[in-house]
Amino acid sequence: MPHLAPSAWGRHAGHPLAAISAGYLHTVGLRADGRAVATGDRATGACEVDEREDVVALGAGSYHTVGVTASGRVLAAGDNSYGRCEVGDWRDIVAVAAGSTHTLGLRANGTVVTAGNNADRQREVDAWSGVQLP
Repeated sequence: MPHLAPSAWGRHAGHPLAAISAGYLHTVGLRADGRAVATGDRATGACEVDEREDVVALGAGSYHTVGVTASGRVLAAGDNSYGRCEVGDWRDIVAVAAGSTHTLGLRANGTVVTAGNNADRQREVDAWSGVQLP
């Protein structure tokens, strides 16, 4: 069993959470003030989100975490195997999802961008358009 780091949640007690996401060995949360927090196994770097601010949405994958800022940029932390954290040039993103070894981003125009592993065709979304948030 892996050694789990002390909880980051305790450092943020008293701040309401606006969103949560569960990864493989970590959990991330988004405080109402736009700061990301994390707890769990810190070995992969997926919990290295505590200094992130201005985050409006987030997602936890197996070994990585992604977040969207208010300006539509995407931030990633954790294991970059398969290139799943190569999201630095994404713009106009309104939502993200983190899979096991891939990452998805929804652009404001309804198109979807991807990064990471495509061994099982999980990134084949080029024909998708008009996707909207619920």
